[in-house]
Amino acid sequence: MNLRARHLLIQWLAGLILLLAAVGTPHAAVAPAQDGSPDLVLRGELDGRDNLTYRTLPFDVPAGTSRITVQFDYGGHEDERTTVDLGLLGPDGFRGQDGFRGWSGGSKALFTVSATDATPSYLPGAIRPGRWSLLLGIPNIRAGSRSRYTARLWFGRPDDPAWEPAVLNPPLRDRAGWYRGDLHMHTAHSDGSCASQSGRRVPCPLFFTAEGAARRGLDFIAITDHNTVAHADAMRELQPYFDRLLLIPGREITTFSGHANLFGTTAPVDFRVGSREVPDWNHLLRALAPLRGLVSINHAIRPSGEACMGCGWTADPPADMALVQAVEIVNGSDAGTPLSAVGFWERQLARGHRLTAIGGSDNHDAFQSVPRIGSDPTGVPTTVVHAQALSMPAILDGIRAGHVFVDVEGSRDRMLELAARNGAGQAAGMGDAIEVAAGEPVRFEAHVQHVAGARLVVLLDGRAYAPMADAPIAGDDRRLRFDWTGDGQRHWLRAEVRDAHGRPLLIGNPIYLEPARR
Repeated sequence: MNLRARHLLIQWLAGLILLLAAVGTPHAAVAPAQDGSPDLVLRGELDGRDNLTYRTLPFDVPAGTSRITVQFDYGGHEDERTTVDLGLLGPDGFRGQDGFRGWSGGSKALFTVSATDATPSYLPGAIRPGRWSLLLGIPNIRAGSRSRYTARLWFGRPDDPAWEPAVLNPPLRDRAGWYRGDLHMHTAHSDGSCASQSGRRVPCPLFFTAEGAARRGLDFIAITDHNTVAHADAMRELQPYFDRLLLIPGREITTFSGHANLFGTTAPVDFRVGSREVPDWNHLLRALAPLRGLVSINHAIRPSGEACMGCGWTADPPADMALVQAVEIVNGSDAGTPLSAVGFWERQLARGHRLTAIGGSDNHDAFQSVPRIGSDPTGVPTTVVHAQALSMPAILDGIRAGHVFVDVEGSRDRMLELAARNGAGQAAGMGDAIEVAAGEPVRFEAHVQHVAGARLVVLLDGRAYAPMADAPIAGDDRRLRFDWTGDGQRHWLRAEVRDAHGRPLLIGNPIYLEPARR
């Protein structure tokens, strides 16, 4: 071994000895962050000599880290009454501005901190690279006892989606099914307001929005306050309590030339479309693409002006719709009115863009009960998504795939499904594509529930398909079948349920009919 190699080895051993001395003989193992595995694991042992003492477990936070998540486990707490309390110190310890970040005692084995949100007991704030420490307090460990501990740490990056690391966000229901939600809601963190105890209009706490959604029986909601994710911290606190209602962080990107919801990320976004930094919507949409969120254009044909500044979609130059995933076709109670964005959506479909139709109440008052265009009661309309689980990634994946229909009146149980099968046995549902050769018949089946007395309308490329232009629905659970013959061209076909006056009740997404390549 040459002199330089020996010197480096001595330096490495000295650093290791100092680390072991500082943390009470734990050892650190760096693991690649893949498949949900932690970035760093600290292990060590406590014994009776540690009773009524405090320990720090230092670890290095790399540059570019935006979130620290910690899962802490230790032995002896059930059979020997060993107790280890937990806290977190930033690089300044107890002395500086970036120092004490929280103390949960023995109440939490899993916590997270970031600039936008933190587990209750901990403080949100910027994550400065450098030497951080877990703070352990040992109020009880018996003489002669030993307790091995493991601290698993994840270091999040700025462009991570809101559901990472997965250990923080397990599915509320781990099964496939139809899930009902509201994708457009405002709270005290922007312009949501409600009556205070004395009857004054005040910023409305997010809790009431979640409680209202839970009472309506919704499975998920997205909070979409204007140009901010300040609500993410409150959502972090509320999610454990609302263990049957998935809370999805979003924001309404509000500009002078249109509004769009961005779901599933809390990353900073420069929303100043028309500025030197963000000259147009395409510049903004390209910046959003790496965040793995989902973008939906809101109330696209709403008039812009003093009553609703920038509400209409007037992007100039025109936005690249390949960078958009969805269109809010029903905002509040505008379905069937000239303000509905169904026509805007269908024009995008005609241009070949497979954008998913969704809806949102645009609720600004958690206690609101009277429908009005632009702000309706929670869950009116409801977006109904077929997803593999009740989780953020599964719901957003279901929307991307177009496995969605809009329940205009926000019922708890109305259902619309559309399925197709070609001559080769290939099957498709809403949002899917199916290949059809010229002259090949396709069998369609619409399944509807709890809309007896209404009528089914099928639209081919936006125009009523004559054989099913006004089919009556007799009964509470019906399956209506019809055929279509391919012509070798691309088409899209969707279904709606309308009441006796022609007003839409359920609006389905298309099945895409593609020329056969076989």
